[in-house]
Amino acid sequence: MSMSIGTESTRPLLLPQNRRIRHLQGVYLRNLSFVRPRGKAADDLGLGKGSPNKLQSLKNVPQLHHAASSESLRERPAKARRRSTNLANKSPITRQKHLELAVEGRAAQVFFSLHVGGADDPVYISEVAERSTNFNFRFFDLSQSSPGIARSPELTINIWAKRHGDWIHLIEQILDLRLMNFIGTLRNQHFPPNCLVFHLVDGIYSLELPAKVPEPKQGAAFPTSSYNALMKLSNLDASIQDALATRDTITAQINEILDRTPPDPVPAAKDKVQLANKYLAAEQRSLKAVQARRDQLKQSIAARRAAMAKGQETQSQAAEDVKHAAEKLPVSRASLDGTRDNIRGQRRRICEELSQIFPITPAGSGAPLAFQICGVSLPNTDYDPASNKAAEDSLSAALGYVAQLTNELQYYLGVALPYPITPYGSRSSVRDDISQIPDAQRSFPLFLHGGATAQYRFDYGWFLLNKDIETLCASAGLKVVDIRHTLPNLKYLLYVCSAGSDELPERKRGGIRGLWAGKLKGKAGTSLDDGASSAGGSRRGSAESEMSSNQRDELRKSIGANGNGSSEGQFLPGTTAARGPSPARLPFDEATKFTLRTKGLRENAVK
Repeated sequence: MSMSIGTESTRPLLLPQNRRIRHLQGVYLRNLSFVRPRGKAADDLGLGKGSPNKLQSLKNVPQLHHAASSESLRERPAKARRRSTNLANKSPITRQKHLELAVEGRAAQVFFSLHVGGADDPVYISEVAERSTNFNFRFFDLSQSSPGIARSPELTINIWAKRHGDWIHLIEQILDLRLMNFIGTLRNQHFPPNCLVFHLVDGIYSLELPAKVPEPKQGAAFPTSSYNALMKLSNLDASIQDALATRDTITAQINEILDRTPPDPVPAAKDKVQLANKYLAAEQRSLKAVQARRDQLKQSIAARRAAMAKGQETQSQAAEDVKHAAEKLPVSRASLDGTRDNIRGQRRRICEELSQIFPITPAGSGAPLAFQICGVSLPNTDYDPASNKAAEDSLSAALGYVAQLTNELQYYLGVALPYPITPYGSRSSVRDDISQIPDAQRSFPLFLHGGATAQYRFDYGWFLLNKDIETLCASAGLKVVDIRHTLPNLKYLLYVCSAGSDELPERKRGGIRGLWAGKLKGKAGTSLDDGASSAGGSRRGSAESEMSSNQRDELRKSIGANGNGSSEGQFLPGTTAARGPSPARLPFDEATKFTLRTKGLRENAVK
C-alpha cells in the first residue's frame, strides 16, 4: 500500500491519535544546510537597553553640515557602484571554480536511519542519495514489522551526511507522529533549512510547517466501527500474535528434541528400498517398450530391405529396357522426324488443294480487302440488312463456302474449334456451347431469313465463325489484326500453311476397292468415260487421274489395233483374263484380298 507524489490527498484520513509507524511510507529532506542554528539574532537587538555599549552607539550621531553655495560646489569623487556581475568577465575556469565552491558548501550525500524506543539498532536504513540539497528517499513498508515497532507512534530519525570525504551526524530528531501537521503537498511550500517531511498512507506531514486546514466535506457522515468492535479486533490480533509466538516456541522445542534424538536409519532405508523398487519397475517398463520398439524397427528394416531389393530389380530391368530402347531411339527419332515432315508436307498439299477447291480471289469492286470465294463476294464489315433476296442468298452462299472450308481445315490442321460448325451449304450454322444461354438457342444461323431477332442471331453466328478462323490462325502462329476480315484471314491462313521451299509431296496412290471389283473379276470392262469410272472419279491433275488417263489411252490403242476390240494378250468384256501381262496395271495386286474393314475405302489413305 503506497502513495506516490502525484496522488496527493487534500485532507487527512487518519486521526492524530491513530497514526503509527506502520503508516509511515517515505521521508523527504528539503534545504540541506550545514549552518548551526542560533537561538538569537547577531545584530544589536540583543543588547540591553541600558548597557554602556548601547548608550555609546546612541551618542555617535553624525553632525549636520551646511550646504555650500551653488557657485563654489566641490566635486566629490565618484564611488564605485555595487555590481552583481563580477564573474561575467571572468574566465570559464574561474566561474567553474566559484560554482563548484558554492555547490560544495551546500550539497552532500545523505542517508537516514529510523530508531524506535531508544534502541541503538535501527529498524530501517535508507539508501545513500547522491549529492544534492533536496532529497526524495525511496518509499518503504514497516507494516510487517513486529507489533512493538508497527504500533509505536514515536520514532527517532538520524540524518547522516558525507562532506569533504567524511560522514557526519547532521540531525537527530525525536518525532511523535500524533503531533505532526498535515500539509498535503510539496508544491508551493517555503521550507526552512533541514526541513523533514514525512509521507504517510493518507498524505504528507511535517513538524516545521503550519497545518493545512481542509475544507469541510459536503456530505453525510458514514458510520464507523464501534469501540467494542475495535477492542475485539485488537484482542484478536493479540491472540494471533500469541499463537504465532507459541508456534515458534513449539517449533524450537521440536527441533531441540530432534537434535537430541539419535537418527534411526531403518525408515530411511525402507524409503530408499521402496523408491528403488519404483525405479526398477519403471526401468522394466522402459525396457519392454524399448524391446518392442527394437522388434518393430527390425521388421521395418526387413521390409525396407525387401523393398530395396525389389526396387533394385525393377531399376535394373528399367535400365535394360532403357538400353534396348536407346538402340531403337535414333531410328524412332528419324521415323518421327520423317513422319512430321510428311505430315507437314501433306498439310501443305491439302491446303494448296483447298485453296484451289475454294479459290479466294479479289472482288471485282476493287475495294481494299474485298475478296470473293468461289466467285461469290463476301463483305468484311458492312452489309445492308434490307437488301434484296438475291443479295441475301449470295451472302448465305459465301458464308456456306467459308463454313465448309473452316470445318475441313480443323481436321486437316488438327485444331479443335471452340464453336462447332454444321456445314450445310447456304443453310450452314454454328453452335455456341460456351456462353450461358438456353440450350435451345445455342445454334446460330449463317444465313438471313428476316426479322430483327434473326438479324442479331445471324450477326452473332458470323462473329462465332470469325472466332473459329482466329483460332485456326493462332494455331499456325498468325496474329489476326481484325477478326471481321473473314476472307482475308482465311486466304492468309491458306497461304501460310501451303508455303514452303520444298516441293509438294505427291498424293498417296490408291482407289476405292468397291469400284474396282468388276475389273478384278474379268480384267476388263473398264469404262473409257472420263467421269464415270472409278479411275475417272479421281480429281483432275492428281496422280490417280494421270494413271487412269494412261490406262484408258493404252486400252483405246489395243482396241483400235484389233478392230473388234480384242487383241493378243488383251481381254474383252465377258471373256476370261489372258495369261500374259496386261499393259494397263491396276493399283491393286492380283493377290489382294478384300475385307469388311477395307472394302469401300480408299487404299493407303492418309490417316
